[in-house]
Amino acid sequence: MPMAGTGMLMTSMDIDAVHEQEFNQWYDREHLAERVAIDGFLEARRYVAVNAAPKYLGLYSTATFDVLDSDAYRTALANQTAWSLANIGRFKNMLRSVARITVSRGQGRGAALGLVRIRPPEGDVDGLREALRALLDPGMIHDIISMHLMESDPRLSKPLTDNPAAPNPAARDWYVLIDGTDADAIARIMEGRFDSAIATAGATAISRGTYRLMWDLVKADL
Repeated sequence: MPMAGTGMLMTSMDIDAVHEQEFNQWYDREHLAERVAIDGFLEARRYVAVNAAPKYLGLYSTATFDVLDSDAYRTALANQTAWSLANIGRFKNMLRSVARITVSRGQGRGAALGLVRIRPPEGDVDGLREALRALLDPGMIHDIISMHLMESDPRLSKPLTDNPAAPNPAARDWYVLIDGTDADAIARIMEGRFDSAIATAGATAISRGTYRLMWDLVKADL
């Protein structure tokens, strides 16, 4: 299985240009290392948009989904540094998904990432999962390395910048991740590949976009 672990935290956000340099310094010099150091966290990756919104994307792999509902993780969230609180308070258009990796096929990670956001139907979602599973095989598709499915947990998937009591339909969204070597190749694969499966299952395609890998950090690097 190419994805490290079976849990995934995904965050994405925009940041005003006046704060962007400090935001990137904070992410690169403090935030990623803090998160990867938490028990059960395995790896973190940072991306910037090629043709997507929001502009910045982070993926944090955990050994199991339960790590993202653990005392260790809750303690980290409750004890943010002053630098973290200042930067988090400037996030715009934030998305935060606490998810299970339910499908992961292929090998390795690519320098480019495609992200397809899907709102599953109410009730039975098994049909959607199985329809997507059949499409998430990179096989011999040129420039495509691996494909994955993230299924968000609605209880835990809440932006840190929002009122936790506010309605949040995005908390139950799923995400298809496509790792590849070329953003244009990924964009071509995303164009129409999943539309029929999504529609047949009564789901809704919300958005799709491509990102470029900035850097990654694994536990052994600390």
